[in-house]
Amino acid sequence: MKSHLQPFIQYLTEDKGLSSSTLESYGRDISQFLEFAAGRGISSPDEIRRTHLLQYLAELRGAGRAAATVNRSTVSLRAFFHYLLKNRQISQDPTLEMDKIKPSKKPPMILSIGEVERLLAAPDETGPQGIRDKAMLELLYATGIRVSELISLDVGDVQTGLKYARCSSASGKERIIPIGTIAADSVARYTDGMRDKLLRSSREEPALFLNSLGGRLTRQGFWKIIKKYAREADIEQDITPHTLRHSFAAHLLEGGADLRSVQQMLGHADISTTQVYSGIARKNMKEVYESHHPRA
Repeated sequence: MKSHLQPFIQYLTEDKGLSSSTLESYGRDISQFLEFAAGRGISSPDEIRRTHLLQYLAELRGAGRAAATVNRSTVSLRAFFHYLLKNRQISQDPTLEMDKIKPSKKPPMILSIGEVERLLAAPDETGPQGIRDKAMLELLYATGIRVSELISLDVGDVQTGLKYARCSSASGKERIIPIGTIAADSVARYTDGMRDKLLRSSREEPALFLNSLGGRLTRQGFWKIIKKYAREADIEQDITPHTLRHSFAAHLLEGGADLRSVQQMLGHADISTTQVYSGIARKNMKEVYESHHPRA
């Protein structure tokens, strides 16, 4: 049955223009289900019924998978069987009327200001890679941009003299974000001499942040970098690049920034997405009040 998977991924690539990470998720979700089905003696997608899908999703839940993971698998399977039906490779769509699981929303992980300072101080700035890492971490915390937006930056997208960064979301929508003096100075120090040491002389590369081979740094590369510095900074939480985005928003609101401005800097289409940080900020202010006010 896996012979149907590659044409489907090709269809998503050419007709839907999905990102490589989304394509990987679709491929992984569907491949795992097809292995499940094959283990039950099913040799053709047309033999698959709604009960098989429900059994598979129940197995995922029984294995402790998060509701968001089960929902993502459901979305992947719906798209796959819709594609097969559209191309007349099955006679009926077994995913019809399948319900989504309502995910339990966890509050975003926020670092304290002290933890952020330790993380930003972790890189060894005696060499080009450490100076690059310092610039990336400072810029991520200064702007709240996503890691995908960070690694997509080209040299001209960060104007250190004017103190702004220009980035584009996955949907192609561009936004301009102010950056502070410390982040601007860190990026300038990297671009003024250290970037050339990472760039291979024989190649032209527009990317701002380069890997050790002189090419654009990848998401996976940055994940390894931030995990390394989290360990060195003795941060016990299992942080991700998004943790700095969450912390950026919460710390701005704690400092008195208005919600609409934070929404614009984060690039949220709906202000309700930004409001979750407002609740965290109010909670933290209450803790500060109770810890420091003499009559709290």
